[in-house]
Amino acid sequence: MVGLFLITHSTYGESLIQCACHVLNKRPPQIAQLGVAAQDDPLDVLPLVREMLKLVDTGRGVLILTDIYGATPSNIALKLLEPGRIEGLTGVNLPMLLRALTYRDKDMETLLIRAAAGGRDGVLNMLKH
Repeated sequence: MVGLFLITHSTYGESLIQCACHVLNKRPPQIAQLGVAAQDDPLDVLPLVREMLKLVDTGRGVLILTDIYGATPSNIALKLLEPGRIEGLTGVNLPMLLRALTYRDKDMETLLIRAAAGGRDGVLNMLKH
């Protein structure tokens, strides 16, 4: 199973995980999150992030999910990426997280495609449906 690691602003990642727990009626295994505060120095946080990454990686890799591309959480994640083993997606939302949880028994490429599609397809105009 591919591990999931959310690196987000403040408590957003934990909130997403709590919502996923509510939907799934349990806490999924191999998932962690780190909320980055405005005063956190990315270089100071990096050693902690590397240790947390190890907690969710059991050999099948890790998908890192961040909230805003170009912001501190995604910049931290960029320092960890290793194609095929540690991948990253930005713009995380609850549909993306649920899709990632659903497809993380598949290979990394399938997981990336499905999770990104889940996030994108979860945004729609309710009056048009």
